Amino acid sequence: MKLSAVILAGGASRRMGRDKAWMECQGQPLIARALAQLRELGVEEVFISGRPGVDYAALNCPMLLDREPGLGPVAGIERALQAARQPRLLVLAVDLPQMTAVFLRRLIAHCGAQTGVVPQVRGALEPLAAVYPKPCHALAVSFLDAGRRSARDFAEACVQAGMVRVWPVAPADADFFANWNTPADVRPGRL
Repeated sequence: MKLSAVILAGGASRRMGRDKAWMECQGQPLIARALAQLRELGVEEVFISGRPGVDYAALNCPMLLDREPGLGPVAGIERALQAARQPRLLVLAVDLPQMTAVFLRRLIAHCGAQTGVVPQVRGALEPLAAVYPKPCHALAVSFLDAGRRSARDFAEACVQAGMVRVWPVAPADADFFANWNTPADVRPGRL
């Protein structure tokens, strides 16, 4: 399946107290781990939705900035959907240290012929490790224009529009979505 991808790394990391993208997990920055997973999948076009003033040049990926700062992950998704050359966009949040290329491959396999997929974990949509088709761009623009910033609401709107299907993830796979939001999340033994 032809995919573009974006690593969402533009958040302020307020609760963490420092930029999560460059925190190390098993000797590698989270952003480098995410990029390695996407490359393992064979994704050729990978964007970094990043923070202004941060140098991402070593990653050798085009960087995208939100049209306005502070609009949340939907803004990063919007920019990447606009820029993507492929018909679908794999979205991957930078702060998912337990995510693997094997699991992402399983996620991609749940896309339909014309639809993307958003996983559902413990009854809640997980919109930041999902696949959105290009037509979701117009919906992302309308969300931002209306001041709506919830990524879950955006994913739900994509489902309601028939552009994305829901994939209920088995409870045994829920740990793939454990994220690093605060220093307590990073304590040893969590991986």
